[in-house]
Amino acid sequence: MKKVYGSAAEALDGLLFDGMFIAAGGFGLCGIPELLIQALRDAGTRDLTIASNNAGVDGFGLGILLENKQVKKMLSSYVGENAEFMRQYLSEELELEFNPQGTLAERMRAGGAGIAGFYTKTGYGTQIGEGKEVKVFDGEHYILERGIVADLSIVKAWKADTTGNAIFRKTARNFNPPAAMCGKTCVMEVEKIVEPGELDPDCIHLPGIYVHRLIQGEHEKRIEKITNRQKESA
Repeated sequence: MKKVYGSAAEALDGLLFDGMFIAAGGFGLCGIPELLIQALRDAGTRDLTIASNNAGVDGFGLGILLENKQVKKMLSSYVGENAEFMRQYLSEELELEFNPQGTLAERMRAGGAGIAGFYTKTGYGTQIGEGKEVKVFDGEHYILERGIVADLSIVKAWKADTTGNAIFRKTARNFNPPAAMCGKTCVMEVEKIVEPGELDPDCIHLPGIYVHRLIQGEHEKRIEKITNRQKESA
């Protein structure tokens, strides 16, 4: 089964449709599938529902899909670094379902593992828990959260072999593996593709069975916020 494609556009060919549900990996701007996001923008697919920890920043990452008015709804944990995200939400141009970070990651993982839902204490007694089923275990209240199953997962890894076995670096492991797991189809971009057997099996974070298509590319790796320390006088 061929998994390696020549470009992001080729890897997404035949998978996109208006109104689809996409799970996107990354944490802030760390480990985001920037090439696949750009290809989504170029494809013009609209009315998207996207599950992602946040929506990038203005002009980069998922922010470019927001600016192009391609997103109908976000399932996210954090809004703060994207002014257009906040503006669309406050002006009711964009639907937003807030999820605590751990809950969102677990919803993705659960969907990928075939688990329809799970109970968590996080969010009980807050707006997060409104309208959700509540059960008591050992005297504690828990709310039911549903697993996420997306039409498409777009993720980024540091290194993968041609079968899709992948390694993620540091913070990129927060959301990329569970996001990859929960998609009916997973497209992954990587910095380097190697042959099977070149990766240490003990270092693989995501088995290739979850990955359907792969691309290799050059990445900008933009830094979300740069803080410079004042130079000390001699």
